[in-house]
Amino acid sequence: MKNQNLGLFDDLPDSPDEIICGVDEAGRGPLAGPVFAAAVILDAARPIEGLRDSKKLTEAKRDMLAPLIKQHALAWAIAEASEEEIDKLNILQASMLAMRRAVEALSTVPTLALIDGNRCPVMKIQSIAVIGGDDKVDAISAASILAKTARDAALVTLHERYPQYCFDQHKGYGTALHLERLREHGPSPVHRRSFAPVRALLEIDL
Repeated sequence: MKNQNLGLFDDLPDSPDEIICGVDEAGRGPLAGPVFAAAVILDAARPIEGLRDSKKLTEAKRDMLAPLIKQHALAWAIAEASEEEIDKLNILQASMLAMRRAVEALSTVPTLALIDGNRCPVMKIQSIAVIGGDDKVDAISAASILAKTARDAALVTLHERYPQYCFDQHKGYGTALHLERLREHGPSPVHRRSFAPVRALLEIDL
């Protein structure tokens, strides 16, 4: 098991009263769909084997771990920021918003949030950015898995509404297939208009 607590941080007290949540996002890079985030408070008495960065796990492994995390965690929450919010705020700030929403949606209020990456959302509780945290801290790994599986499921649902874009195959990322379908059909209502490939097509239509 990787570090679940403050042992990574020598300058902070390792207090038994600390309630730590791990936080991560999924979907900053795609051209379509919301950005998702998850927050997880793990239960030390119910460890979950196999947690790591969701990008390093197969889809089948993520799908197996996600329900275990939901069953065994003390608390978990998933939130999102919409395509409209991404275009209005920019993707970084929309990701911060989704992470804050996930933390605030937890049924147990944490005292510390460990955030994957090098930035933290503005929140009422203390937060620490952990670069590479999704492969260092179990709670962040768990959040990474929940955010990724939730977003993938959302894109499969979007595929049912917009099958011409094949969202079920590329999950909104700018693959050759996606770009081909985007050029053929033009942007859908769920495409991020502030992202360059989508914006370029919209400008052509002006």
